[in-house]
This record gives sequence, C-alpha cells and structure tokens, in this order.
Amino acid sequence: MGGAPPRRRFAVTGARRKTRHMPISEAARNVAEHATAVAKLELELKAVELKKKAASFAVGIGLGVGAAVLAVFMVAFALATIAAAFATFLSWWLALLIVTALLLFLCGLLGLLAVRAFKKASAS
Repeated sequence: MGGAPPRRRFAVTGARRKTRHMPISEAARNVAEHATAVAKLELELKAVELKKKAASFAVGIGLGVGAAVLAVFMVAFALATIAAAFATFLSWWLALLIVTALLLFLCGLLGLLAVRAFKKASAS
C-alpha cells in the first residue's frame, strides 16, 4: 500500500536522433547545417527589421515635408500680416514695398553669412 508511485512514461514525438554513436564528421555536418540555418534566420530577421525601420522613416519624412510646406505658407501669411499692419497708416503699395525691401535685406544678409561660412569651411 505505501509503495513508490508508479513511473509515468512520456511518449516521444518526432524523430529521435542518435547522439551517442554518431561519427564526428556527421556531427560536424549537423553543426554546420544548424549554423547556416541560424545565420539565414538572422538575416531574414534583420531584413524585416530594416523594412519596418524604413517604413517608419518614410512616414516621418512625409510628415516633415508636410510641416515644411505649411511653414512656408505660415511665413507668407505672417509677411502679409505685417504688410496689412503697415497699410493701416500707410498706403498699401508703400506697405508692400517696405515688406519687400525688408525681405530683400534679410535675403542679402543671409546670403553673405552663407558665403562667409563656405569660405571658412573651405579654408580649413
């Protein structure tokens, strides 16, 4: 009555490999095959990860371009607002001329700064 519990035997599914008496050349071939399979799977994983990353970058680039286009419109409307503010106490053509002259001055200044930066970079 108080004996040891009966042993349970589990069924082994799949093919059994002989590992005790396998020749070294066959074991080396198996290791090489497994290493090749692992390397192929790693390459597939990296390819999938790169595709995901490229898709994320593409979405980010698209959103950034959209933001840049809207920023250009924003600057245009800001300049129109400045011209409209000047037009409250000046004639409209004079207000537009002042804003245009201001833009010309800023473009020239930024152009000169860019030329100086290029000269400095090429001298180094």
